[in-house]
Amino acid sequence: MAAQILVVEDEPAIQDLLRANLLRAGHEVRCADAAERAREMFTQWQPDLVLLDWGLPGMSGVDFLRLLRGDPKLRDVPVILLSARSEERDKIAGLEVGADDYITKPFSTRELIARIGVVLRRRAPQVNAEVVRLGSIVLDPAAMTVSAAGMPLNIGGTEFRLLHFLITHADRVYSRSQLLDHVWGSHYVGDDRTVDVHISRLRNALLPAGMDRMIRTIRGSGYSFNVNGTV
Repeated sequence: MAAQILVVEDEPAIQDLLRANLLRAGHEVRCADAAERAREMFTQWQPDLVLLDWGLPGMSGVDFLRLLRGDPKLRDVPVILLSARSEERDKIAGLEVGADDYITKPFSTRELIARIGVVLRRRAPQVNAEVVRLGSIVLDPAAMTVSAAGMPLNIGGTEFRLLHFLITHADRVYSRSQLLDHVWGSHYVGDDRTVDVHISRLRNALLPAGMDRMIRTIRGSGYSFNVNGTV
């Protein structure tokens, strides 16, 4: 499943390598070369996962991780720590600070992509792993796949959570702030207009199957999901 990933890495060659491979795997990627820059980005954008280098200039990756875990609004963001430190005590230190996983440099990009998938599945918000069916849409939270009219859909991590919530609460109208609470959670930092952006992306993902109009805009109220709905 695609996700929005923030790469915090100060070495340009490694940053470029990570970006290229993550994009190839279908993820959306943004990069920062220092913890301070990454912190600024959190005020406007909420990633699904952070790849964080330990040895950053200025504030270290571990110190930045401590900052994230100490902030009630950011502490639930999954973090994979990247480091050239290979001693067991270093791995334990990173995990004890709050990393969801620890990968030693140099690493295989295939292993990294696999570990990202494991962390995302482990931290996915859906507590019910049962397959959801509505009309011809089939959503499998355990496999993190979605199909419509038998057609597999390419859908991002945030859009996956949004679709899961909407189809399990079909025909009900939710405001932007309600969707933020239910889908993004209390840790989200940013404008509730971000819901409009992800609704648009979700409609685009459903468009190839001709089901984008199931997401209804209720003027002045919010959004609703209806099998027979019109926008």
